[in-house]
Amino acid sequence: MREDITPDRFRSVMRHVPTGVVVVAATTPDGAPVGLAVGSFVSVSLAPPLVGFFVAHDSTTWPRIEPLGRFTVNVLADDDEATCRAFAMRGGNKFAGVGWHPSPMGSPVLDTALAWFDCTANTISDAGDHRFVLADVHDLSARPAGRPLVFCHGTYQRLGDGS
Repeated sequence: MREDITPDRFRSVMRHVPTGVVVVAATTPDGAPVGLAVGSFVSVSLAPPLVGFFVAHDSTTWPRIEPLGRFTVNVLADDDEATCRAFAMRGGNKFAGVGWHPSPMGSPVLDTALAWFDCTANTISDAGDHRFVLADVHDLSARPAGRPLVFCHGTYQRLGDGS
């Protein structure tokens, strides 16, 4: 790494890149839902359908999801800021007050999700201070209308109406 590109400087410039916000969620063998907020979700391939996201090495939630091998990726709607904040916190019951139902593979689909993807892990690789999770998509759905929650300039934002 170049010495003049410090983590703070890099973060300061990256604040200008908007990201969608998702919740990656799974159900443990005892039936408890577990999830975390992710701001790096990306479409990888159409055929076969693949998606990916990055999770920090120091995540305390991902180690509970990874061994399960399956999870949903829930795209948050623009009115889900409180949900995003809850899932971004460490510890506690992130699902308190959050409605959800099981996906076809049994992972949590948030009732307010704009879209969801039912996935299994394909490959997981180290990427600096994160891990990149490449996932196979087995099912998916989206609401007919709505806008995603976006994070940019250090705050949650809503997309305009496009006019």
